[in-house]
Amino acid sequence: MTIVQPTLWGDLDPGLEALPASATPAASGALSATAPAAVGRSAPGPRSAAGVHDAFTALRGHTERIVAHSSDRVAWLRARAMGITATDVARLASLRAVEAVVAEKRYGSRFSGNAWTEHGKDREPVIAAWVAATHGIEPSAHLFHASTNRAHLATPDGVGYDASARLVLAEIKTTGKAWRSIPRHYLRQVWWQQYVLGADRTLFVWERHDDFVPVADEPECRWVDRDDDQIRGLVQLADLVLDKLRAFRV
Repeated sequence: MTIVQPTLWGDLDPGLEALPASATPAASGALSATAPAAVGRSAPGPRSAAGVHDAFTALRGHTERIVAHSSDRVAWLRARAMGITATDVARLASLRAVEAVVAEKRYGSRFSGNAWTEHGKDREPVIAAWVAATHGIEPSAHLFHASTNRAHLATPDGVGYDASARLVLAEIKTTGKAWRSIPRHYLRQVWWQQYVLGADRTLFVWERHDDFVPVADEPECRWVDRDDDQIRGLVQLADLVLDKLRAFRV
């Protein structure tokens, strides 16, 4: 695998960054009849053997687009600060959210964690092992960049392949609530990760706890299909954030 050096807010390779999002057709992978219910809004469309998404396609394999690994905390945090991540994009529900994300990227966040985030960190390796054993999606701690914009970044919790050799991801959460559906901000995070890596589906996995004690022997999970309609909107909002950040550097 190749480690690429991060660039400040995507200034490298402007030709690739100029590819219009409008050039990408909406598409979504088909759901297996035996798989858990999937989330996705785009109508099913044709797929080539490589899972082509036009401008959203990984022009190079995702292993050639690794920016950093979380084990090198300094490099990982520095790289994340130089682009826009799935965590940032999860907050981009509308144009009004752009300024808040810009401010946090410029000045940093006051949030440094709490008991809930620490519980999630403790449980993630355990849940990731369950995902690997039951679905064959291996844990991942790499930070990847998108093929069409090196400032578009994501760190999925798991990366693997399905029976058709298509790239699939996993995202792991812990919660004290009984979810009837996947919260919208987590869907934005998942769709962004799919765009960055060029994946068709993500296994969204969550473990509910009561006062930090898991309530079940196994976590719950649901497949989320790629939705290029949603991705187009997220790319536009993310690029607004990056444009505003660049403006402050002039």
